[in-house]
Amino acid sequence: MNDPATRNAGSAQMGEELFDALSRAASEARAVLLTGEGKAFCSGANLGDARGMLDDPRRDVGTLLDRHFNPVIIAMRDMEQPLVTAVRGAAAGVGAGLAMAGDLIVCGESGFFLQAFRHVGLVPDGGSSWLLTRAIGRVRAMEMMLLGERLPAAKALEWGLVNRVVADEAVETVAMALACELAQGPWSLRRIKQVAWAAADCTLEQALTQERLGQRDASRTEDFVEGVTAFSEKRSPVFKGR
Repeated sequence: MNDPATRNAGSAQMGEELFDALSRAASEARAVLLTGEGKAFCSGANLGDARGMLDDPRRDVGTLLDRHFNPVIIAMRDMEQPLVTAVRGAAAGVGAGLAMAGDLIVCGESGFFLQAFRHVGLVPDGGSSWLLTRAIGRVRAMEMMLLGERLPAAKALEWGLVNRVVADEAVETVAMALACELAQGPWSLRRIKQVAWAAADCTLEQALTQERLGQRDASRTEDFVEGVTAFSEKRSPVFKGR
C-alpha cells in the first residue's frame, strides 16, 4: 500500500489495486508479502470519501466494503499462497483487518492495532470481529472493539495476535525472509493454509476429513517424493512447489 501522505488510508482505488495484485500473485507467486509504505501499515478507511454522503439519510458506508475491501479479505484467505503481513505504525480500522488476515504477521515495535470504529460511530469491518475473536478470544476482542484503545505491539504478541515483534527498521527484512522461506517450501504449504483456516469454523470431524484429503493431495506431489528422498539421503530437500 503506497499512499504515505494519508498513512495508507483505505480508498476504493486502493481496494481495487489490492485485489488486482492478489489476483496476479495467485497465478504468479509462491508466497506474498503485504505491507504499507511510510510510517503506517494502514490508518483505516479514508473518511473524506464519506463526507459526500452525510446529507443523505439513506447513506450506506458499507458499499465500500462490499465492492472493494471484503473481496480483498476473502482473496487473502482463499489464495493458495501463504501470505505475510508486515506492520509498522498504525493498523487501524479496515487496516487492522488487512493486517490480521495474514497467515503470518510481523510487527514493528511502533506497530499497534486499533479498532477505531467506535470513535466515529461505526462498527468493526475488514473481518475484524471474526479475526479478533478467533485470535485473542471474545473477551479481549470485545474490549478492543467497545473501548477503541490501541493494542501495542508487545501486548499484541503476548495476546497471540502477531507472530513476531522486531525493530521498526527490520520489519520488511524479517517479513521478506519469512516470505522467501515460504516461497521455497513444498506444495503442501497451500494445504496447511487451507486446513488451518477451515479449522476455525468446523467440527473436529470436519477437520479430520480436511486433513485426510489434504494428506492425499500432498502425498501425490513431486515435493513429497523429494522430501522423503532427501530425508533418506540425509540432505536438505529442494522443493519446487509442485
